[in-house]
Order: sequence, then C-alpha cells, then structure tokens
Amino acid sequence: MDLVPALEEPLKQPLKSVLGPATAKVMAEHLGLHTVGDLLHHYPRRYEERGQLTHLADLPMDEHVTVVAMVADARLHTFASAKAPRGKGQRLEVTITDGSGRLQLVFFGNGVHKPHKELLPGTRAMFAGKVSVFNRRLQLAHPAYELLRGDDPDESVETWAGALIPLYPATAKLESWKIGKAVQTVLPSAQEALDPLPPALREGRGLVPLPEALLKIHRPHTKADVAQARDRLKWDEAFVLQVALARRRHADAQLPAVAREPSPDGLLAAFDDRLPFTLTDGQKKVSKEIFDDLATEHPMHRLLQGEVGSGKTLVALRAMLAVVDAGGQAAMLAPTEVLAQQHHRSVTEMMGELAEGGMLGGADHATKVVLLTGSMGTAARRQAMLDLVTGEAGIVIGTHALIEDKVQFHDLGLVVVDEQHRFGVEQRDALRGKGKQPPHLLVMTATPIPRTVAMTVFGDLETSVLDQLPAGRSPIATHVVPAADKPHFLARAWERVREEVGNGHQAYVVCPRIGDEEDDPKKAKKSAEDEAEKRPPLAVLDVADHLAKGPLNGLRVEVLHGRMHPDDKDAVMRRFAAGETDVLVATTVIEVGVNVPNATAMVIMDADRFGVSQLHQLRGRVGRGSAPGLCLLVTEMPEASAARQRLTAVASTLDGFELSRIDLEQRREGDVLGQAQSGARSSLRVLAVIEDEEIIAEAREEATALVARDPELTNLPGLRTALDALLDEEREQYLEKG
Repeated sequence: MDLVPALEEPLKQPLKSVLGPATAKVMAEHLGLHTVGDLLHHYPRRYEERGQLTHLADLPMDEHVTVVAMVADARLHTFASAKAPRGKGQRLEVTITDGSGRLQLVFFGNGVHKPHKELLPGTRAMFAGKVSVFNRRLQLAHPAYELLRGDDPDESVETWAGALIPLYPATAKLESWKIGKAVQTVLPSAQEALDPLPPALREGRGLVPLPEALLKIHRPHTKADVAQARDRLKWDEAFVLQVALARRRHADAQLPAVAREPSPDGLLAAFDDRLPFTLTDGQKKVSKEIFDDLATEHPMHRLLQGEVGSGKTLVALRAMLAVVDAGGQAAMLAPTEVLAQQHHRSVTEMMGELAEGGMLGGADHATKVVLLTGSMGTAARRQAMLDLVTGEAGIVIGTHALIEDKVQFHDLGLVVVDEQHRFGVEQRDALRGKGKQPPHLLVMTATPIPRTVAMTVFGDLETSVLDQLPAGRSPIATHVVPAADKPHFLARAWERVREEVGNGHQAYVVCPRIGDEEDDPKKAKKSAEDEAEKRPPLAVLDVADHLAKGPLNGLRVEVLHGRMHPDDKDAVMRRFAAGETDVLVATTVIEVGVNVPNATAMVIMDADRFGVSQLHQLRGRVGRGSAPGLCLLVTEMPEASAARQRLTAVASTLDGFELSRIDLEQRREGDVLGQAQSGARSSLRVLAVIEDEEIIAEAREEATALVARDPELTNLPGLRTALDALLDEEREQYLEKG
C-alpha cells in the first residue's frame, strides 16, 4: 500500500477548506496562495520586536506598509462640509511615534467612532495602510489597525515585549496580521511536511528539519530562530531548483542529435578567407567550445554571453555555416522584426556572394539566406517557406513566425536564439521539435549575467563568455547631464550632437515612451522618489518635435518606435544606416542589435527610468566604428537620489559584468532576476542570488551528483513532491525563462 499520498495530504489541502471563503479568495487572487503548503511557504518579510518600534522616518511613499508604533496624541475635529453643513463632519487625527519619527493617521465620517475609543495615547498597535503626503507630512488615511495587548493574563510584560511580531508581505485587501492569524490556523500541518533534502546532506550541514524550520520562521522566539530557519529554507530553494535543472541537463544529454562537423574546404573555410580581420582570442576560444559541442551526438545547449559589440553575431554565424557545411540547416530567432531584419542584413553583408546560393554570381559553396517574419507579404513568405522545406536555404533568420506549425525544415541542425530572456522554454521546445532529431541550441545574450544568476536562471545551459572587444572598437565616454540642477548642461548636450553631425556623424536620442498613448496618470507615476517622477516620462513624438523646431533645427530628424508599421520601421532604419538621417529619436526598439558604425552620439532622456543593464545595452549602439562614442544620460533626479547613483555607476564603467552586479545589488530582491526569469523568481523567497553565491554553487554540485546517481530520485519522496510543486508553478506561469 502506498502511504506517500496520505502523508502529502495536509499540505495539499485547499485553503478554502481551512480558512473562511473570503480570506481564501483574497489569498488566491492577490497573493497566489491556494493550498496549506503555499501559505506555510509565504514567509514573513521581517519581524518587529514588540519592545522596539519601526523607523517611521524611512517609510517608502505610495507603498502599502505595516508599522508597529505607539499613539502619542489623538484629536477629534468637527467641521462643516457639503454632507454635514451644520458642522457635524468629524475627522480624527491620531499621531503615532516610534521614538524617532512621527506619522499622522486620519479617520473621517462614520469611521472615527471605534478608533476614537480605542486609540488612546500610550496604546500600542500595528497599523497598515498606504503612505501618502498631505501638507508636507507623511500620513496614513483610514489605516487598518490591530491593538497589541498581552491577551494572555499569564504572559509577563517581559515575554510580551521581547516577542517577535512577524510582518508578512501583504496587500491592501489583506493586512499582515490577518495573514498571521491564517498561518496560525495551518501551522500544525507543518509537522506533516515532507523533507526535500536527503538526510545525509541535511545532517552533514547541520540544518534543522523542515517542520522545525517552518515553525521557527513563522513563530520565532529569538533572532537565532529566524536565522536557523532561513539557513535551512535557503538550502531547500537552492537545492530543489538545482535538482530540476540537473535533471533537465541529464535528460537533454540522453537525447540523440546529429553530429555536425564543418568540411575543411567548405562554406566556413570560404567565409573565413573573406574576413577582413582576424578573430580575437576570445572568439577563437568560444568558437572551439561550440564546434566541439556540435561534433557530439547529443544536442549542444550553450549560452553565449558577450558584451555589446564583442562579436557574438560573428561567432554564431560561423557555427551556422559549420552546420550548413555538414548538410544541415540553421535558424536564428530574434525577439523583434527590426532585429530580425538587421541580422538578415548584416549576415548577408558579411557573407557576400556566399549568401547567393542558386543565384547567378553566387559562389561555389554558397547557400541561400532567407528572412521570415510575421508581416511579410504572402508571396515572399511562401517562397521563404518553400526554400526551407526543400533545403535550398541553409540559413533562415526570423521572429516567432519561425515557430508556427506551417513552417517545415528540410533538416534543422542548429537553432540560435538571440536575447534568450524573451523566449519561453515552450517556444524553444516547439522549434526543437522541427528537427528530425533535436537540433543543437545556441543562446546569445548581450546582458552580462553574474555567475550565480547564470547558474540559477540558465542552469540547464553550458556557458561561454566573450569578454574582449574586437580591435578597432572605440571607447565610449559616458556623462550624467543633471537637467534640473544645471539646465545649461542640457543645452550643451544638444550642441555636442550638432558638433558630431557637423563632423559627418549621426546621433540617437532615446526616450522612455512613444507619446501617442492615452495619458494614464497611474502609469505615469512610477515612484515618488522626487517631484520629477510625477510628470509622465518624456515621449519620442514630443521630443522629436521640440528638437526639430528648437535645438536641432536644420538637422534631419526622424522617429522610430514599436507601434510603427514594420515597413515604415525598416525604411527609417535603412535611411539612418545609409546616412540620410542625422538624428534618430527612438524608444528602446534600438536596444539590441542595431548596427550603424557612423552613429557616434547618444542622448538618453529621463535616463533614470531605465535599468542599469538596459542603459548599458543602449550605450553599446554608439562607438561601433573607428570614431569614439559619446553617451549622455539626461535626468532631473536630485544628486542624492538612488536613481542618480545608478546613473553615476553606469557612467563610471564600461564593464557590463560589474554593472550587472551593481544592478542586482541595487534592485529589490523581488525582481532580482528581472526579465531574465520570471520563472524561478516565483520559487525564490529567501534565497538572495548575489549574497548566497556559495549555497547556490554547493547546491548545484550536490544536485548534479545526486541526479547522476539516481535520476528518478527513487528514495526521496519529499524531493519529488517539492519538484512537482516547482514545475507545476513553472508550467502554470509559462515559467522557466519567460
């Protein structure tokens, strides 16, 4: 008889069978918690000691907060209003303090009676609400509150004051203490939790058992309890995730693939002979790693990380040519049409007559390079698909359109994915299914990824890094332009653009939004770090208009953004590439892959609205030729703000790996893996990718060894259950690397 399912039941119970239906509904809709197990893994964000109070001075604006504080003062005011013309309107103003700062609470109308009776000076309570500013003072309007009394008559003042109060990630619909009460209800089930860690691993590292860790994280008596619980739960997260990745690597290694070796005097050799320069040592090393993988009978799964401009496309193209040499086809997937067209243009330019297979003037070894995107005309599309199915085209470059069922290949041998984080695993699998056997896979990213993130996010891929720039690439000088403090700096920025154009070069101006969208005040206001944030971000259409009429009057200014018709976008890019436009005002559609060596200057408006790695990517569009590049980061943020510090960091280094570390350290834990991975993020609650590098590395080693010994995890029911939960979550949200 199988006893395992019986053991699992308590944690799999739906919350609606244990809590009130209204609470369960809010938990499901707003916090994504559906079962008892989900709630037990919803850990407190931090703890308040009852004897100590929150720092009111540090509260973030416009966020939902929970504070523990003492009432200093409470006053009831009556006033006349439209609803109460005889002066019967009531407003209760309560001031709470934590000893270092004060915060005003305001209650109106019928809502004043209960707090007026309960919130007397000297009372301690937890208060929850949204922080706003009124008359230059911080306030919470109509906060929910829970009085802190020692309810237990036997509880002494000392034990009560020393107890830790867990504060949970909460929502406006459900305060932290209500979540705490729900946790109290399900906590006894923690005793039934199956342990995912193998006993030898747990004991060898002195980690507490899982039921004890759950109890200690939700109801700690001391800070040591919290530390013990977190150490244990971090290991769970790192280990379960690494086992999932190790099993995927193990399964991939069992798949058959066709070994593809280039012929010594084929297409690749002919291409190398045409190159007007020699490959960098880095390009040679990475190419060797790729060719070694392609020569095996298991599918390659490799991540190619390279700084902007390090020559990744060239390395990928050589791999594609090697596969065509060996009789296969190669497909390159780009995230946008603009980028697919760019890649197609640069690949055909690099290959010259080698890309004219079957045409007059084509070289002996030539193949056909076709483009396939969603907006192509029917005839062109039909011809491209015919070239693919007959094998006439050795290389195809396209967007998601390549994944459609209708697209068939003659013999797909290699898939190159550009900017992986925009592709889900399902899409990778769909393309993989188009080969007679699984094709080899090369994933390229220009976003430098610190080692631990690579192990966590791309843990099923081997990694190659291109970290030197090709000879002849120019350094890029980056400066912050504080437009609010020093308006003359901005005027000088436009003069610099005119100077570059006067010297025969071109410039980009980048803006955060397009400008023809409905003005939605909610979207416009992102964070209240400063008044500057309250205006909507600058828009391409407005800025282009202002520049053409004002500071750049007389120059040829054009716009480019994502909502233009693909043909129009391509025409604008062609004119810019041909030097017929002086200044291109664009959104981040130019972020990846746009290659115009004559463009030497870039001005990024509202630069504080972009992430660090995005700024680094954008900056990589200039300085691609022999003339030095200039990047100006325009911001209205005050000097002391975090946003300004971020920009100063970008201006201070061109090392993308250094910047990606800064980026991760500055972001909130909640979006550390950002776009790179919405997937494992949902499963990381206590593990911090940068701080816990050692745990992740050790967990990867342990996981790899375990999967090699026992791929089915036969004797570890707890680990299988945890994996199922993780992978369910992945499938549900399209996870992995969506």
